[in-house]
Amino acid sequence: MGKFKLRGFLIKVSLKVLFALLLLGTLFVPSVASGGLSRKGRGETIHMAVEFVDHAASAHIAKSKGWFQANGLDVTVFDNYITGMALAAALTRGDINVAYVCLIPAINAYANGKVPIKVVAGTHKYGYGLLVNPNKVKAVKDLEKPGIRLACPREGSPTDAVMHKMIEKYRLDKDTILKKVRRMPPPKVLLALKMGQIDAGFCCEQFPTMGEELGFKVLLTAQDVWPQMQGSVLIVKDALIRDHPEIVKKLVKITERGIQYIHEHPVDAATIAAGALTVAGKKVLPLKIGKIASGLGITPQVILRSLTTRMECTTDIDPVQVQKSINYMAKLGYIKWFKAEEILDLRFLHNE
Repeated sequence: MGKFKLRGFLIKVSLKVLFALLLLGTLFVPSVASGGLSRKGRGETIHMAVEFVDHAASAHIAKSKGWFQANGLDVTVFDNYITGMALAAALTRGDINVAYVCLIPAINAYANGKVPIKVVAGTHKYGYGLLVNPNKVKAVKDLEKPGIRLACPREGSPTDAVMHKMIEKYRLDKDTILKKVRRMPPPKVLLALKMGQIDAGFCCEQFPTMGEELGFKVLLTAQDVWPQMQGSVLIVKDALIRDHPEIVKKLVKITERGIQYIHEHPVDAATIAAGALTVAGKKVLPLKIGKIASGLGITPQVILRSLTTRMECTTDIDPVQVQKSINYMAKLGYIKWFKAEEILDLRFLHNE
């Protein structure tokens, strides 16, 4: 077995073991304790989760504006998770029945965690980038140089996939790059750059844009290496669609309304999201990281630039692009291939 095939096999096995551990609840604690699903009257209690990034801005807007409650939706839990993979852990344990999460962690949860979920809407395209110290890294090819320290969230994450796309597009030496990668969550990537512990790091928005405020440079984005990459999506458990399709319809309509609000009132949308993320950061970040991060500031100006220039906010989702993500994850050895139609249910989109 070749070294790359062996590496792919080992990574695939490790991901399956990881999801087994997650199923037992041994890893990743959400920002707010979650209970199991419960019924209230004739409806279903909604336990919602989002990632600690502005990818879920539409959900924060909806919560701030009271749109869930106004539509009769009982959202009793609204958890923030430090990464999409951490959120996938909650899905495997059954804590969550609605989530705004990056597509690739959702694919992992479905393929490796055997979580019965459906993608019912998109929230944005792109939203990932490579942040560098411009004094150390001036071109992508510089990443191969000895002594250049690189970080990226773990295998199977969207940023990891973007890193692999970069390696392919710029014809970098894969073994050289992967050997030097240090694995850490996006907030720690930014902090490690700030503290001079690394020279370059992949992270998801809002962190690349925050990094620019500190004098770092976004050397490339998902737009540069993966045209039309699907970023985050709204997912629900199969049981919610089966038992309460009217709830799913409302959730999709509220998400569409939130995306429309971003386009029509970008400044206010950014202010709302920045405020929500600032509060969430005090709960979701580890204490040591949180103390350092408190001085960075998730400002409305950063979120505004992130939402309007680094992402394409839309609920539209192309099944072809979802299939491309599945294909690529299978190619990297992270999942077993499956058809996109297994995870998609787009009947509620743009449905009056």
